Amino acid sequence: MGEHAAVYGRPALVAAVDRRLTVELRPREGSAVALDLPRVGVSTTVDWDDIRDYARAARQRWIAYDADPGPETFRRLRGVDPAHLVKVALGEAADFLGEEPRGLALRLESEIPVGAGFGSSAAAAVAVVRGLLALAGREISDDELHRLTLDVERRQHGGPSGIDNATVIHGGLVWAERDLDDRLRTSPLAPASPALAKIRVFNTGEPAESTGDVVAAVRARSQADPARHEVLLDRMEAATRELREVLADVGESLRVVELIRDFEACLEALGVVPEPVREVVREIEARGGAAKISGAGALSGHGAGSLLVYHPETPLDDSDFPAAWTRLDVRLGAEGVRGDQFEDEDESNQ
Repeated sequence: MGEHAAVYGRPALVAAVDRRLTVELRPREGSAVALDLPRVGVSTTVDWDDIRDYARAARQRWIAYDADPGPETFRRLRGVDPAHLVKVALGEAADFLGEEPRGLALRLESEIPVGAGFGSSAAAAVAVVRGLLALAGREISDDELHRLTLDVERRQHGGPSGIDNATVIHGGLVWAERDLDDRLRTSPLAPASPALAKIRVFNTGEPAESTGDVVAAVRARSQADPARHEVLLDRMEAATRELREVLADVGESLRVVELIRDFEACLEALGVVPEPVREVVREIEARGGAAKISGAGALSGHGAGSLLVYHPETPLDDSDFPAAWTRLDVRLGAEGVRGDQFEDEDESNQ
């Protein structure tokens, strides 16, 4: 809970899930990078100079976007290259190293649904940056890793809150809040309420728009009516803070239903829940439960990414949901990023 509001400095409550994304890096002869990204249909070799130039150009486009955020500047920022995020992550990590990286082969595989609100781009950014630095033998603190990968996420989404990559790094259940100096602070939470285990997750389908497009549209609407926007943000923050307290209690409060419903109502008021998803949410509410999207949502179409569904007594049967929706068997509060090094048949570190 906290999506969209977190972009404007409000707190968020986030859980890592046990769907994994893996980046495998192997040294190779020469000074180029062989990219193998089956999820986006990319198999190519790119020179390090081209990667660094690409990342630096993306950095300049982000500066232009930050000065004038909007749908058009965002489209120029993101571009159409399916390997965009990986190239930016490699380029930013290479600049952090401050030395010429050696040739490598990179393969990315993922169990994380794209566009479902599961932070797939944050997972990719963290894995690529941490993997390249590990291959180079460079230690990096969690704070440095967060800063680097937030820059990568900015080239992908424009104005992310930084919470996705913080949760990928730390894992578990995370409370994220900005301090008086506008620095993001995260702290782990140990939930005691049985309510968390009753939350089910459905993938309603990939949104028609990217996260960046949705965030940019919400920002434009907020600028058109800032007073209304602030009222919604206040409601969202209040619900998020109370949910943290409820989950910390050993009992199970009916307030969970009310808080989820209230936050969903605010997301609908922001215009990020398409009508087909809203119809199903109303059916869930009519049967005593609650549901809310988890992630950026969508401006149009039939899908809005992931939907959290909660019922305090009898869970709804999967047949109660649209046939096109997929129930995701995930555990909330899973482990964060991890790395493994081992010797392959050629005795090269991986």
